[in-house]
Amino acid sequence: MYHKILLAVDGSDASIQALHQALDVATLAQASLHAVYVVQPWQLSPYAGYYDPEALRKVLREDARTALDIARAAMSARGVKGTTEIVEAETAADDIASCLQRCAQRHGAELVAMGTHGRHGVKRAMLGSVAEQFLRISTCPVLLVRSREDAGAAGAEADEPARPA
Repeated sequence: MYHKILLAVDGSDASIQALHQALDVATLAQASLHAVYVVQPWQLSPYAGYYDPEALRKVLREDARTALDIARAAMSARGVKGTTEIVEAETAADDIASCLQRCAQRHGAELVAMGTHGRHGVKRAMLGSVAEQFLRISTCPVLLVRSREDAGAAGAEADEPARPA
């Protein structure tokens, strides 16, 4: 059974869904939960208008605090013991998946839970997939949780009748 669960959060609907799943597992296993938000100030982001690296870092860290406050409140409400952490990428070449892997190893995580946006095609090629990258390098089991919108869209696609070519 899992005793230490690492939860990757980014404030998205998918990470909120992963939070709920991680809380369910932690409750059943009486495990502790460590929620982590990775700040990568060199990535392309909705804050691309910030030219001052310190101003960008400050805004990204505020986003991290907001997401981690949600995780902390949910842990408290469910009676799950846990901690939170903001991790910053070490260099411009350091990716989020590698940061998460180092954090998982440092904390002795036996399970990592994270959301996935379910991107495919051009969006996946352009934006990449942290979840997919992490799956390739993880040394422990990974629980991937899709966002409600993506899970609903996948279900709707599966229900559609096949169309002739």
